[in-house]
Amino acid sequence: MSPTLPALTDARLSLEGRVATLTLDRHDVRNALTGTALVDDILAVADWVNACEAVSVLVITGAGSAFCAGGNVKDMAERGGDFEGSVAEVADRYRRGIQRLPLALQGVEVPIIAAVNGPAIGAGFDLANMADLRLASRMARFGETFLNLGIIPGDGGAWFLQRLIGYQRAFELTLTGRVIDAEQARDYGIVLEVTEPEALMDRAQALAGQIAAQPPRATRLTKRLMKRADRMALPDFLDLCATFQGMCHNEPEHLDAVHAMLETMARK
Repeated sequence: MSPTLPALTDARLSLEGRVATLTLDRHDVRNALTGTALVDDILAVADWVNACEAVSVLVITGAGSAFCAGGNVKDMAERGGDFEGSVAEVADRYRRGIQRLPLALQGVEVPIIAAVNGPAIGAGFDLANMADLRLASRMARFGETFLNLGIIPGDGGAWFLQRLIGYQRAFELTLTGRVIDAEQARDYGIVLEVTEPEALMDRAQALAGQIAAQPPRATRLTKRLMKRADRMALPDFLDLCATFQGMCHNEPEHLDAVHAMLETMARK
């Protein structure tokens, strides 16, 4: 029986071959995260993925010409929507709104691939950086452009970017608000690969399928290890590895994988 997909408002979700694909579907506002239901949709998918054993990889992409434009600039100009009110009111809206996004995506148990089909600007750039892997169309553009609007990266983008490419490069991109193309993003280590626009989703699905073919429980545990490695002392990390390894050795998928390898070796 196929698992029930969560009901979404401004995005589309599909599941095929253990790969879930989430498509941001508000092309009319370039898939902006504010003024839409996209944050709630992404949060719902994050919760669903963690609870659904049929999913091994999550791919996130955008419909239309943009991946994600971040905040709605028209709302900013009118001091409306998420940007209305006093300092305390705006701060509370951030905490209850877009700041739930990095916390949720950081807690997703399966690998996340961002297939960046077009501009990823401001919080849209940050959304891409919350993924584990990024593939980009040649039409993609990336910019940590908050200072250009007189605001800071309020969704945690400065935390993700410097861990991805180092403090100095992240500082330069954030403080200048410079927009870079897909090739530069690959050179900086933001993007793993650059494809032609028509090949992006095929490549994303192929990579996702390669990961999804791995034993699913061990895949989730491996991602947990990768996420914790940079904030744990080595002795503590090795203790965690030992526990996770004990779990893996007692999973049926481990013996299935070992027997499959032995059969392959016997045929050679």
